Amino acid sequence: MHFLEDEHKALTHFFPGLDAMLTRSSLLEREKHGSSSIATFREFGGPALLVASKHGGLGATVVEALRIQRAIGSLSPSLAVATTMHHFSVMTIVEMARTEQDLALLQDIARHKLYVASGFAEGRTDMNILSSYLKVERTEGGLLVSGSKKPCSLSASMNILTASALVPGEQGEADKLAVLVIPADSAGMERRSYWNNWVLSGAESDELLLNNVFVPNEYISYLGESDTIDNVQAKGFIWFELLISASYLGMASALVERVISSKKGMETERTLLAIETESAMSALEGVSQVLAQAVCGEREVARTLLVRYGVQSATARISAHAAELLGGMNFVNSSETTYLLAASRGLAFHPPSRINISASMDKYLAGKSFVIG
Repeated sequence: MHFLEDEHKALTHFFPGLDAMLTRSSLLEREKHGSSSIATFREFGGPALLVASKHGGLGATVVEALRIQRAIGSLSPSLAVATTMHHFSVMTIVEMARTEQDLALLQDIARHKLYVASGFAEGRTDMNILSSYLKVERTEGGLLVSGSKKPCSLSASMNILTASALVPGEQGEADKLAVLVIPADSAGMERRSYWNNWVLSGAESDELLLNNVFVPNEYISYLGESDTIDNVQAKGFIWFELLISASYLGMASALVERVISSKKGMETERTLLAIETESAMSALEGVSQVLAQAVCGEREVARTLLVRYGVQSATARISAHAAELLGGMNFVNSSETTYLLAASRGLAFHPPSRINISASMDKYLAGKSFVIG
């Protein structure tokens, strides 16, 4: 067995030659704003990974997707983050697909290698992550939508934006939560520079401005009442947490791989790093089985979050220990260790934060309902 063997086998099975193509340039080159990694993944048919084979996609299972994200995270952290947003958005479309038009959209994503950006979780403090940042106005034939999404990964390369919106009810009806599918070339869509950190700058996480963007009725899928988590939301949420966790675990794994290949530290320390990384990956693969259920709800979301925060803590320990074993001269002579160490900490900044969710999780563990905040 080689470290990351299963992950690289999965990557090679679905995308033969992708790892060699990515590693033609240095890690820091791959991570720069405007690097070719996102375009390269598109060329290899990456957008079709989770589209079912019957719709022209590659039909990867959730475990295969997790392994691929971990492998990509070890090769190009920015690409892992960006593609997580795409895959999560695709699976949201899959879960809400009810019409022939929905299925045709999935076929177009696979056939034309379309990137789908996520306009769901908002990066604002003290705001429920299921709340919409969009202002919506009913108009003849659809909705007029305005708002600002920042950061929004794949902002430059996306073909489609998916976003949640709270649609005002009519004639006394309650407001309804809906998912909108918005073509990237829609009138009123504007992109602005936003990401100022050198870490993960290759993920194209800039600002999207929507100014009275028209969304026709056929591109609107209603989920239900705004104060409940339905199956589409729950499964989409679980997909995101699993894929993003695997991606950041991959970044920490890249440091472990360097420790093992260079035989840094003692055998016991190298083995300990492998124990922690493989335990974290096994936890992700294990909890991913909840997605096989017909319906997911608060219980499955809570279980997934418990594992996500466990992986988050493990990733921080793993990356710090691995960087320490690589040594001071490695730190002095290469920025790659510094980069991977910094990038691997990013999982803590994806919503919902462990700190913000702790009160709700504590009540849930004592038998109360679980609320995502």
